[in-house]
Amino acid sequence: MAKKLFRAIALMIVPFLGALFIRLIYATNKKELEPEAVVDEKPLIFACWHGELLMLPYLYRRYRKIPHAKVLISNHFDGLLISKTIESFGLETIAGSTNRNAAKVLIQGIRALKDGYDIGITPDGPKGPRHEVADGIIIMAQKTGTKIVLIRMLATKYWQFSSWDKFTVPKPFGTLKYYATLPIDVSGLELQDARALIKEGLEKYET
Repeated sequence: MAKKLFRAIALMIVPFLGALFIRLIYATNKKELEPEAVVDEKPLIFACWHGELLMLPYLYRRYRKIPHAKVLISNHFDGLLISKTIESFGLETIAGSTNRNAAKVLIQGIRALKDGYDIGITPDGPKGPRHEVADGIIIMAQKTGTKIVLIRMLATKYWQFSSWDKFTVPKPFGTLKYYATLPIDVSGLELQDARALIKEGLEKYET
């Protein structure tokens, strides 16, 4: 009972404070934007490393003034908190894991792309290994013919957790450096080659 009450209170408070914090961090940092991507109206898959997803909503808005995306979020309680937080930025979510509920998540992701949604995904999430590309992003892209935009969000001042993904939280009064690749096409590639291409693109910009 106490656990349920705690979670209910957390769901009311944490997403509000989280969204407020993200807006505060964005407002108090300088921005360096180098989005190479030139996009059309077709759905895209936007991919970033799990440890850099906090500021994802703002880079997405560089390409879609009106958000129309679903983000893959793990289906545990922390994921629910994240889901409620990013709803404040007009983003929807797909709950699950490409490791545990792979088939269900992939079907939902493929359906969303066919329905005209963009997809946001962390290729090394939700449990790692860090900076290793799982197959889910490739399968969704190949099944729907969707191109992938690889993005990095690097901060000059930040806190970094000791979690598996070394999750990064930018500090105020630094600089947020946003990077994005041109949309890449993995159609016809073997899984190993597609994984290498995505990893190389995400490692193009390093701290």
